[in-house]
Amino acid sequence: MTPGTDRRRSRLLPDTTPWRTSRDFRLTWTSGTVTLLGSVFTMTAIPLQIADLTGSPLAVGAVGAVELVPTVLFGLYGGVLADRADRRTVALACEVALAVLSALLLANALLGAPAVWPLYLAAGLAAAVQGIQQPSVEAMVPRLVPPEQLVAAGALLSLRWSIGGVAAPAAAGLLIATSGAPAAYLVDLATFLLSIALLARVRPVPSERDAEAPPLRDLTEGIRYAARRPDLLGTYLADLAATVFALPTALFPFLAGELDATWALGLLYSASAAGSLLAATTGGWTERVHRYGRPVLLSAALVGAATAAAAVAPGLWAVLLCLAVAGAAHWIGDTFRSALWNRSIPDELRGRAAGLELLIGSAGPALGDLRAGGLAARQGIRAALGTGGLLCLGSSALLAAALPALWRYDQRTPATAEAGARPAP
Repeated sequence: MTPGTDRRRSRLLPDTTPWRTSRDFRLTWTSGTVTLLGSVFTMTAIPLQIADLTGSPLAVGAVGAVELVPTVLFGLYGGVLADRADRRTVALACEVALAVLSALLLANALLGAPAVWPLYLAAGLAAAVQGIQQPSVEAMVPRLVPPEQLVAAGALLSLRWSIGGVAAPAAAGLLIATSGAPAAYLVDLATFLLSIALLARVRPVPSERDAEAPPLRDLTEGIRYAARRPDLLGTYLADLAATVFALPTALFPFLAGELDATWALGLLYSASAAGSLLAATTGGWTERVHRYGRPVLLSAALVGAATAAAAVAPGLWAVLLCLAVAGAAHWIGDTFRSALWNRSIPDELRGRAAGLELLIGSAGPALGDLRAGGLAARQGIRAALGTGGLLCLGSSALLAAALPALWRYDQRTPATAEAGARPAP
């Protein structure tokens, strides 16, 4: 292999420096990966159980509605807590709570006639716990690696989601088909136990600010900060457009049946992650991009276009290809959103900003499941896919026109970077 080939390959491969040089980032990354791998088994089993027990696309989509209120309430509170408490301690306590919920799902699945309501209850409680946990996990990262490694760290975190999304759904679908839902919940419980052991070894990450103000005032301060930054607000809205309109996971059990490929349900869940993984493993180029807003907006548009194409794709493999393209675009958008947030938000506000991000990132899929399920029940699976994709594409164009600050954002411009680093008045 020639030196030129080595250089070209190094420019494409992700930068693993944060993983190699920071013990705590490595432990956090590994713990999150293990949790994700197990959680995908539960995320696959719950809609399958509901579909089997009810036969209704709307009932599957209603899981999103059940998750929405806890996500809103506890995601915002989790952001405030992340700026007040030790972030590692919060993350660890929530991991224990999620393990308990997995055990309860396992107990219900082992009943002779599993009930539907515990599935909704567990989904709602898990949304609440994750709402508390995720801001602390997100806000830990800039304290574990130096600023110059934040883009690489964000890419590695996105890679973690891609790895879990490719391997776990296919394995979960196969395991559930052969051994049933209890086996999936058992795997999830085992991975939580391992993740807890890893996260317990991370050093404490206490808050660097005095938490004397009432929590509601802290929350208001975080919302005010995001609202006065149109570039930051635009990243939230672009993510919301992609997840509400073009993340049709609630339709997959029924899409597999429409394609006469029920055996391929795991592949439908994995396709988006496969595209993300391909983008992540060739994503070394991201460190040479400084205009973060443009890929955020363009990737959201590509997600919409690929989802609309899936609606008219002629067969299983064409649908899988479209979903893979959408997944690659999602990864690009997530990477640059993370880079913009981590490089421009001050530490004392990072937890609350992460809480707002979680609100958008979780409420979007929840609303998307409800939208897709309701529309599919009235007009069919393909109509729900196509309408959502076109709405996402149109929303991305509107955001680019309405928020020029996001389109122009350039990390090399001191005025741009420093505007984000100033705390809210």
